[in-house]
Amino acid sequence: MGHWLRDVLGPRLPEDGPAAARDAGPSEGRGERTLPDAPRFSRVSAASSFAPVPPHGLANAVTYDTEAVPPGARIGVRQWTAPEGTTVRLRVSGLEPGRAYGAHVHTRPCGAGPDSSGPHYQDRRDPEQPSTDPRYANPDNEVWLDFTTDEAGDGAAEARQDWNFRPGEARSVVLHEHHTATEDGAAGTAGARLACFTVPFAAQR
Repeated sequence: MGHWLRDVLGPRLPEDGPAAARDAGPSEGRGERTLPDAPRFSRVSAASSFAPVPPHGLANAVTYDTEAVPPGARIGVRQWTAPEGTTVRLRVSGLEPGRAYGAHVHTRPCGAGPDSSGPHYQDRRDPEQPSTDPRYANPDNEVWLDFTTDEAGDGAAEARQDWNFRPGEARSVVLHEHHTATEDGAAGTAGARLACFTVPFAAQR
């Protein structure tokens, strides 16, 4: 798993700078932005294979829909933080080929049920939940990592924000059944929660 994380997310140490970010290749889907420059200090690197919810305990990467996210499919997440903001990079492999997925950072760790991961992390919290107001549910105020898999079932996304996570409030990445909506009344929605990956995201250093 360590070799796979390094291969798909790039080197971990401070040399993982602008060139490595450019080498990551383009991302696909709405809500993604490719970085011209990445912060040079990697704060978080995490990778795992998805597994069904176990009868006892809990895996850190769980699939709730084993067709869209088969057991054994892999996920890697890397985060950089700097005073200017935070960057999140996502890579997946072994998913359903040629499919659009939504993906967002959520506020709670994964649990036995799809709703365990809580709502999307928002820099400015919407006072009304669930949040479907595009003033709050948008890729600038949340972290959207939508992607479309290739013929091998691999996908990638990258997002950069000009803010950092509050301590302990960003806890997971959730994969959804389709790309994220932007229209009023449905903004931020992306269908059913297919799978979840608990990630120890860092706050501002």
